[in-house]
Amino acid sequence: MADRRSLKDPRSPLVLALEPATAALSVALLRGPELIDEISAAPGPAAATLLPAVDTLLDRAGVALGDLEAFAVSIGPGSFTSLRVGIATLKGLAFESGLPIAPVSTLAALARVADRADRLVVSMLDARRGEVYAAAYAADSDWEVVVPEGVYTPEALCAQIRPPCVLVGEGAAICGEAIVAALGEGVALLPPPEGNASARHVGALGVEQLARGSWVDAAQLAPHYLRRAEAEVKRTGERFEPAPGPPKLA
Repeated sequence: MADRRSLKDPRSPLVLALEPATAALSVALLRGPELIDEISAAPGPAAATLLPAVDTLLDRAGVALGDLEAFAVSIGPGSFTSLRVGIATLKGLAFESGLPIAPVSTLAALARVADRADRLVVSMLDARRGEVYAAAYAADSDWEVVVPEGVYTPEALCAQIRPPCVLVGEGAAICGEAIVAALGEGVALLPPPEGNASARHVGALGVEQLARGSWVDAAQLAPHYLRRAEAEVKRTGERFEPAPGPPKLA
């Protein structure tokens, strides 16, 4: 594990954040919780667009890779391919430096897009097969987890949430209307593009984790897919990954 003392001030490190889990790839630079700059990657595969976006961001901010003090990255759930590319990209950036990395839940970061402290925030991403990756958070109770991360059918999710709530993310576009029909008034929808996961929120959550001393190094960083790939299902007989434990405190 990287040396905790590499952070001069764990509350305000210079952090590069990546959001590679969804189609709306983005990168951000933060000083503590304050956003310095954020850009979206160009349309196209993550392997071809993510690293150029990082280079552009750092160049625009006048920051060298060696100036960074920490990293944050969305680890999933999300696109298998983009997550693999995003994790590999960050490992490449962070490996030699030994800097701390904050692994952030994509669904937790997505929830922060909804600035609705008056209602339950339900993060939803497309899991295919008529299902969604989802979790629900009480924004008025310090983002307490009300519905844990999982793979849900719209019917199963309806059984666990109640209005007033806001459905955020691409899953809201896929099955939001069905949930509105089932639960009635008090359900708001925030689909893309407004309801896209964002590197700025990944970075802000990462800074909170770093301040708690909760991070990993490059060798420990791994994606969290929730649903296993088909080859893995055949090998293990299990469709879903276990939830990751919290990173060890430094």
